[in-house]
Order: sequence, then structure tokens, then C-alpha cells
Amino acid sequence: MTMFNERQLIAEWFAGAHPAPRRAEAEWAHHGVALLPLGVRFDALRIPAPYLHAAIGSDHRETVGISLDDWLRGPVVRDVRTGSGSYYVLIAPGAPWKGQGTAARLGPGVHLAVPRIGEQVSPVTFWASQPERPGQLCAPAHLAALLATAESLRVTGS
Repeated sequence: MTMFNERQLIAEWFAGAHPAPRRAEAEWAHHGVALLPLGVRFDALRIPAPYLHAAIGSDHRETVGISLDDWLRGPVVRDVRTGSGSYYVLIAPGAPWKGQGTAARLGPGVHLAVPRIGEQVSPVTFWASQPERPGQLCAPAHLAALLATAESLRVTGS
């Protein structure tokens, strides 16, 4: 399978979260992002950028992306429209989460701006870690381990 076909399958999977999948595809084509409802195919955990950067030890975009790939092995959206921005870790709907740290769970009734798969178009909403296959999501336990690292660094003052 070519990379184009794999990207198309991933995009179709995400578009399936929208009540009108073709509308999501049109939003990606025209704006580079599509507003998708949470709670259908995925939920999101919103993490303030400074908190995540502390856990990773860097705010450099490439370093953060590599670290997120290593820790979470799933899709993460970055949105820098407000302040220092937030990261949105995509998890399965209803996946267990105990509200650790400053991560806020977002689900049904909330829409998330999801970037187009492939090349980055929007300078303000982009993939910090792109999905590699349809249906790939992050494991909340992996995020909890990463955030525990940030918390231990904060407590010890390192």
C-alpha cells in the first residue's frame, strides 16, 4: 500500500466521526482543518503546553514530536491559537482516565479542530504526532506515565 493510500484511509477514518464525512473532507481541502465531534470515534485529553514541555524537557517542535511518538505512539494535535497553546491527545471514547494533573478530558458535545493528514497546512493547528494507521489512538496509561514525569520534576524542582 502506498503512503497516499494509507493517508487516505486514515483521513476517511477520521472523517467518519463527522455526521457528514464529505463535509469534513471539504473542510480539510479548503482550510487544512476539519471540526470533528468528540465521543464518536475518539475523545481528547487537553494538556497545557508548558506542562507537557516540562515532562519532555523541551518546547522545540521536532523534539516534542519525537518524544510524543515514543511515549504515546498515537495521534496528538497541537493548537496554538491561544496563549502558549494546548496539546490534544486522542484516546478511545470512554477510555479510563482519572483526571491526572492538568489534563482535561473532552468528549461528547465538544468539537475539535483536526488537521488534514499528511502535509501541515495550518500554522496554528497541526499534528504534533500524526496517526500512522486508521483507528490508531493513544493509550491513556502512556500519557499518565508521561505526566507523572512532569509532576515528579515539578515536585523535586529539577
